Amino acid sequence: MKKLTNKKNTSPEQASVLVGLLWCMALLGVVVIGLLHTSRIDLMVQKNYGDRIQAHYLAIAGIEKTKALLYRDARQRSQTGRNHSGELYDSPENFRDVHFGRGQFRIIRQGSDTEGGGLVYGVSDEESRLNVNYASFEQISNLYQMTPQIAAAILDWRDEDNQVTPGGAEAEYYESLRPPSLPRNGPLQTVRELLMVRGVSREMLYGSDKDPTRRIGTGTDARGQSDSGWADLLTVNSSVENVSGTGQERVNIQSADENTLTSVRGITSEIAKAIVAHRNQNQFESILNLLDVNAVQNQNQPGAPGNQGGNPNNPGGQPSPQGGPGPNQPVPNPSGPKVVSEDLLLSIADDITVQSGTQIPGLVNVNTAELEVLICLPGVTRAVAHSIISYRRANGFLSNVAYLLRVPGMTREIAKQLAPLVCVRSETYRILCEGRIDSSRVTHRIQETVHVGLRRVTTVAYREDDL
Repeated sequence: MKKLTNKKNTSPEQASVLVGLLWCMALLGVVVIGLLHTSRIDLMVQKNYGDRIQAHYLAIAGIEKTKALLYRDARQRSQTGRNHSGELYDSPENFRDVHFGRGQFRIIRQGSDTEGGGLVYGVSDEESRLNVNYASFEQISNLYQMTPQIAAAILDWRDEDNQVTPGGAEAEYYESLRPPSLPRNGPLQTVRELLMVRGVSREMLYGSDKDPTRRIGTGTDARGQSDSGWADLLTVNSSVENVSGTGQERVNIQSADENTLTSVRGITSEIAKAIVAHRNQNQFESILNLLDVNAVQNQNQPGAPGNQGGNPNNPGGQPSPQGGPGPNQPVPNPSGPKVVSEDLLLSIADDITVQSGTQIPGLVNVNTAELEVLICLPGVTRAVAHSIISYRRANGFLSNVAYLLRVPGMTREIAKQLAPLVCVRSETYRILCEGRIDSSRVTHRIQETVHVGLRRVTTVAYREDDL
């Protein structure tokens, strides 16, 4: 019995081997688990990277679709002579959660105050904003919470010289900073660049949104207005072509001869002569100055050119030192009737211009500009701005700038100041597209600003972010 018991005892060497084997198995298990965990992480990283790439291309797909729709809209409007449609500003059927492959994309923007804020599925236009590169000191000063010192500093930042505007800042100030810098002394490249201007804080520029490309803000301030700051009211990219709604080159009433003027339907030879006679003595500041054009003076009337009983200070109708009419040139009759009525001006306003360039930068679209932008324009009080918004809601978009005369509370004097600064259509659009993978919720945003002409679509600004 004692001998049988001794056979069942385990030797110390065997016990050590067993313990070592157990430790080896434990270590092997840890290694296997570590390898599996690392492999899982690698697979997740690769999948996440692949999802980011796909989300990126989903956002690109949304951008390209939007550009195609904008171009089609521009072509369709040119065929009908319509300046503005607004169809793609709020279009959920085109831009809301469009499924494509493993994910979807959507085109979004911050809703305006008149739209109730929140998220809107559509594009926004740069012409609805105030162009900080072309706005005057007075226009910039009318921005909410803007101070004269900051407005002066903005003008100093963009002007070409180093002469300090009263209250502003030039190179001497920026060189004293740590680290030092210099003003651009040229057009701002982005609205974000305003953060480099003396006195402009991030809260002023972006409000509580901080950065509107990262998050669509829905808050309001004490006035009930959007708290996105100045960034949503400003642009550096607005520009429209100097053509009519049909895409035809406009006739410049400042320089066109009588034959060219009569090519505009509604302008007769008598009206053309009166326009030429008027501009010989008065420069056209805007097309609304046509309402001031008098009929030409009768050639047999005393004082008419070529009449011996004419002006003794200008015998024979010689050109005056101020560039007045010469011999045999018609002159306006101060007591004569006006040759251009409001109705005629409304019918021809889109076909004429006083600008000589092919591109006109910095105009504000009165069909899309919000209250806070409209009140920055000369002569526009808050009441007049409300009238413009109410008029376009009740009557549809203004067909041309002369329709400002139909806005209740709008005087001719205010309309004449506005006409050179505003337009009724937009050609530069901000597209914010969000691509997202359904399974992983990986999201990628691209914001692209494009200029949509009748011949091409041009990218003027681009930015993208992961969310």
